[in-house]
Amino acid sequence: MGFPVMSEAIAAYRHVAASDEFVQKEKMRSKARHDEAQALNNARLQERMQRDEHWQVVVADKDAAIADKDALIAELRAQLVNK
Repeated sequence: MGFPVMSEAIAAYRHVAASDEFVQKEKMRSKARHDEAQALNNARLQERMQRDEHWQVVVADKDAAIADKDALIAELRAQLVNK
C-alpha cells in the first residue's frame, strides 16, 4: 500500500535539495549561523575581559592601600623603637 503523496514529497525535496540555488542558500544560512555564534562568543569574551580588568583595578587599589598601611606601621614601629 504505499503513500504516493509522501513519496512525491520526498522526491520533490530531493530534487530541490540537489539544486545549486538550494545548496547556495544552505551555505549562506550555515555561514550566518556561524557568524552569529562567533559574534556571541566575542561579546561574551569582551564582557569577561572587561570584568577581569575591573577586578584587576580593584585588587591593585587594595594592594596599594595595604602597602600604604604596611609603610605606616613600619614607620610607627621605628618611632617606638627610637623613643
